[in-house]
Amino acid sequence: MKNNWFKKKGWMYLPISTMGFITSLAAIAFCMNVFWAIDRNSHSVSDTFYGVFPYFVCTLFLFNWVGGNTSKQKDV
Repeated sequence: MKNNWFKKKGWMYLPISTMGFITSLAAIAFCMNVFWAIDRNSHSVSDTFYGVFPYFVCTLFLFNWVGGNTSKQKDV
């Protein structure tokens, strides 16, 4: 029996279990922490954007991968 953590809704994955919510909160907390750390030393909006972009993209790709592998509806 497979545990479903997420449900596919359009192009997003919505958490439907405790582990899904924990994974979502961990990704959000990590992105917020990275944003605050990089924005503290930035001199402009573009500095902040260039600093957080690699971290946000990697985090969202990982979140998408986890959502795809633990979702209720699989893509064919």
